[in-house]
Parts: sequence; structure tokens; C-alpha cells
Amino acid sequence: MKKSLSFVVAILFSLTAFGQDAADLINKANEALKANQYAEAFEMYDKAMSNLGDVQVPKSINFNIAFAAMQAEKNEAALSYFDKAIQAGTEDAASGINVSKCYENKAVIYNKMKDLPNALASFEKALELSEDKPGSLIMNTAVTAFKLGNYEKAISFFDQAYTAGFRPEDALMNKAMAYKKLDNDEGFKQTLVAANEKFPENKKIATALAGVYVGEGNALYKGGVEILNAANTKVNEGKLKTEDAEYKSELEKVKAEFGKATEVLNLAVKLDPANPNAQKLIDACNQLK
Repeated sequence: MKKSLSFVVAILFSLTAFGQDAADLINKANEALKANQYAEAFEMYDKAMSNLGDVQVPKSINFNIAFAAMQAEKNEAALSYFDKAIQAGTEDAASGINVSKCYENKAVIYNKMKDLPNALASFEKALELSEDKPGSLIMNTAVTAFKLGNYEKAISFFDQAYTAGFRPEDALMNKAMAYKKLDNDEGFKQTLVAANEKFPENKKIATALAGVYVGEGNALYKGGVEILNAANTKVNEGKLKTEDAEYKSELEKVKAEFGKATEVLNLAVKLDPANPNAQKLIDACNQLK
């Protein structure tokens, strides 16, 4: 009987020692976290969680451990502890755990790991659970979708970021680029036109829109040149004379195309005077008067 009692006391003493050690480690980890000593904080937290004994810790501690691991570039451990925090926060709303933020941090980690599908899924889950839908979260979701090549989804999120007023100029410019990736020239142009109307001083937007106008002007110029070349070919073949009404009619068509080209190209010059091709094309159009 004595032997049995001694054994129980020893066990109780051992558990208490483990618990005290874990409590001390957690307190030290908390201080290290406050001091931005993330690697040290994580190591102490992780060690304490493996030897808790009878120490009761709040469920929210998983978020602290995950955050320390994330900052210490211990990605796999961070993901694991954020998952524990998500589970605890989902099961107990009173835990005080911001589940949306857990998913957002997971997305950041997945981005670092170049795992874009999981990054996008985590950002979307964070948005779904977020009460205030912060613009920064929406923008990060949009950028991740863009990087992943999911341009339709990126356009939707860039729109939301713009509506939220978060970096609206970037949101519209990136939305335009998503349209360009989809080979949607009209969407690309109309987004740039709207962006330029909202932010006329933005040189990046103005330069991009000027490029669109130069492309349109060049196409009109080439159309006019084709008409002119066809008419001149008939002249060279003896099928037409320059004084003929038909030839003069063709020249009027050329002038009309060049006039349209010049009108569009002048828009480009106004937006971007330094564009190297706009003025050259205008000069070429003006050769036929």
C-alpha cells in the first residue's frame, strides 16, 4: 500500500512539473512574440504544446503560434497551427479567434510557397468569412487569381477592390490587363477609357490607352494604304488611269481612311506625346492631301 501511494504522488509531482515547465515556456514565448523574436517564440510555443501536462491554455494560442511560425518562415508548421486555430474558432465562436484572418494568413503562406491554387482558395474563404471585406484582402485575392491565370475571376475581384476604394487606379489598370490576357480588346479598351476619365493624371493608364489608339490608327492607315496600292497596281497594269473617275474615287476612300486614322492618332498624342509611333503615322497620313 505504501508503495502504491508513493507511486501516485510521484506521478502527480511529475505532471505538475511538466505543467510548470510548459507554463514558463508559454510566458517566455509570449514575451518573445511581443519582441518580434518569431523563431524563438515558435520554438518555445511548440515545445510547450508538446508537454502541456495539466496546464490549460486558451484555444486562441494556436493563432499566436501559427503567426510566430509564419514570420519565422516555418511554413508547414504555420499552416498546421492555423488549421488548429480555424477548427477551434469554428467550433467555439467565443474563442475570440478571427477565422477569416487565419485563412488570409494561410493564403499568404501558400503564395510564398508558390501554391497559387491553395492561395486563391484560402483568400476566397477569408473573404467569405470576413464581415467588413477589407479592400486589401479583395485586392490580394484578385492579384492571386490573375497570377493563377483565372482572369475572369480576377476581373470580378478587381471590380470589387475598385468599388471598395482600395487602390482604385491599380484596380482598374489590372482589370484592363486581365481583359487583355483574355484577348478581349473591347473590354481592355473600355476599361482604360473609364480609368482615364476617372484618373486623367495617371501616366500608366494614359500610356496604355494611347497604345490602343495607336493600334487602331495604324490599322486604319494600313487599310488606306491597301486601297491606294490596289488602285496604283491597276494603273501600272494599264487597267486604270490617274485621271479616271474611278481612280479619283479610290483616292477619296484613302483620304477618308487616313482622316479617321489621324483623328484617332491625335487622341494618342494627346494622352502620350512621347509615343514614338503616333506622330510618324500622322505624318504618313498627311502626305496624301
